[in-house]
Amino acid sequence: MSTSNSSFFTPAYPPPQWTHTPQQVEELAKKAGEDLIKLNDHIVSLENPTIENVVFPVINYENESYLRENMITFYENVSANKELRDASSEALRKMLEVAIEQNSRVDVYRVYKRLYESAKEDEMDPETYRWLEKTYISYKRNGLDLPEDKREEVKRLKVEVSNLCNDFHKNMNEEKGFIVYTAEDLEGVPQDNLDQFEKVEGGYKMTFKYPDVLPVIKYAKKQEIRKKSYIANENKLMANSEILLKVAKLRFKIAKLLGYDTYSDYVLEDRLAKTKSTVMDFLTDLRDKLTPLGKDELERLKEFKNNELKSRNLPPQDVYYAWDHSYYSNLLLEKEYQVDHQKISKYFPLDNTIKQMFSFYETIFDIKLHQIENPDPKTLWHPDAKLLAVYQNITHGSPKNQFMGWLYIDLHPREGKYTHAANFPLGGGYQLSDGGRMTPVTALVCNFTKPTKTKPSLLQHSEVTTFFHELGHGIHNILSQTKYSRFHGTAVPRDFVETPSQMLEFWTWSKNELKKLTAHYETGEPISDDLIDLLIKSKHVNTGLLNLRQLQLGLFDMALHTVDNEKDLETLDLAKLWNGYRESISLLQTDGIKTHGYSTFGHLAGGYESGYYGYLYSQVFANDIYYTLFKKDPMSVESGLKYRDSVLRPGDSRDIMIGLKEVLGREPNSDAFLQEMLGSN
Repeated sequence: MSTSNSSFFTPAYPPPQWTHTPQQVEELAKKAGEDLIKLNDHIVSLENPTIENVVFPVINYENESYLRENMITFYENVSANKELRDASSEALRKMLEVAIEQNSRVDVYRVYKRLYESAKEDEMDPETYRWLEKTYISYKRNGLDLPEDKREEVKRLKVEVSNLCNDFHKNMNEEKGFIVYTAEDLEGVPQDNLDQFEKVEGGYKMTFKYPDVLPVIKYAKKQEIRKKSYIANENKLMANSEILLKVAKLRFKIAKLLGYDTYSDYVLEDRLAKTKSTVMDFLTDLRDKLTPLGKDELERLKEFKNNELKSRNLPPQDVYYAWDHSYYSNLLLEKEYQVDHQKISKYFPLDNTIKQMFSFYETIFDIKLHQIENPDPKTLWHPDAKLLAVYQNITHGSPKNQFMGWLYIDLHPREGKYTHAANFPLGGGYQLSDGGRMTPVTALVCNFTKPTKTKPSLLQHSEVTTFFHELGHGIHNILSQTKYSRFHGTAVPRDFVETPSQMLEFWTWSKNELKKLTAHYETGEPISDDLIDLLIKSKHVNTGLLNLRQLQLGLFDMALHTVDNEKDLETLDLAKLWNGYRESISLLQTDGIKTHGYSTFGHLAGGYESGYYGYLYSQVFANDIYYTLFKKDPMSVESGLKYRDSVLRPGDSRDIMIGLKEVLGREPNSDAFLQEMLGSN
């Protein structure tokens, strides 16, 4: 990672200024709505609508508003100022309401319909034709061919769903629950983790932020403490249970009004999978293949658990519980595979690991990630955030040292911040009228352990993989080069969007690359070959249960959105469905206690509804690409540039399968996927 930009061109566009007040956020949201209404009013007033006076002005509006609007709604996820977060959340609510209203205008739809039906694909620029076609289809899918009363009902229901989903995520970000434990309660939890906890009267305050609750469930020796923590974490957002049920019922009504049997039919029509039968066949076939493996793993873990209980003079148990799994999986790795994740984490101090991680991306994609030292505070939303300029064509290609965009990273938890790990594409790149390019802005938001006065933040290997994954999304956004912002970067189908990031996760399991990521935080020594070999050997330990958990989530999502009649919808019991699927699919029990983990399943209120299967579906492509291009030589620049140019650069400006066939030299297949899923490589 470069710290000097003397050899690089000055970026054409400065980084954004994060100086908004709550009042400014409110005003900008109001203006965004007014501008959209004004633009559509102008379109329908034209006597002779054409590509030139309709499509291009709307494209320009989309391009120019992308960053401006995403900035004011992003504060909800990262600002330390609650008033600003609230204003941001309200801004998102209002802008979505206006967008739904405007996307339901029949007069605007008729303009696009007329343009689309008269357009000649072979006489148009391919990306412009794709924009027009997708715009027309989008309006049509909003039900604008329906009678007025049904159109109005669809619009009303969509606004209600949008508001409920906004509430769902706001509840997640603002959650402040905790449990106070004594030092005795937390026996087994590493001191490094305990040092992160706030000390209060009575002991340690364990919040439900990842760096607090996960180590307790993973390391606490006392089963009752793990149980208490697991159940409380699953049930920390009960208000969201009712919200999700309302959302499911409203989506069902929307689908029926639009002429679909189920909401899944509506959603999947626009995805690579196309139909719910394709998705369900994929998931159920995978379940059939993984269940025997998962059951074998479960029996082994149950035996291991009882041997451990016996060694502590505790009575045996017939059941392997959900709150046992992290603890005994980790203990199994330590005892039988000599994989001590706490020991391994000492080789992954955050700053050095990220520096080395960046160097991989720099080599493979011929880029440079230059961290801005002492940036203007106005260019950051919080002092924890860091700003990097990304350049391309350092040693290969032309123009040399081409500025590609701004990358933010914000890595530690704080009150009110987004609670998981994600990439936020803040500003899409696009082609300017003078032939130049507006460069993108993207942000990685994670929740890794904070450094202390005596130790840096030390990453678990799983967290290294998580950051590698999210950086994959970020680099996808930075390196994409489309004409229009609508198609930029990760704006690809939901069941493909995870592919680039999942493919890059393989680097965290490749021996030579993994070793280069490491440096002991005290000595600077890389991890030993023996320890790396043991870690890599453990990759497929309990992989059946791991993937059955993903299937549980994917099948729960599909069950929620494939209800096809009113009676079943009215009797839908989310808790019963969730707990039943956990027991029957992921094979983990909770002693008859109902948990409500779906109330923290943010994907279902954030664009992955009837789409969570995509995490598994996209791995088919990810594994195929890695095995074909990179398995023999993970640091191949030739393969990296080929992949960059065929898969990352086009974004969604053309059919995804074109790029896949270019890099694979054939149609994709599932051979590598099944090899990985079944742990046979």
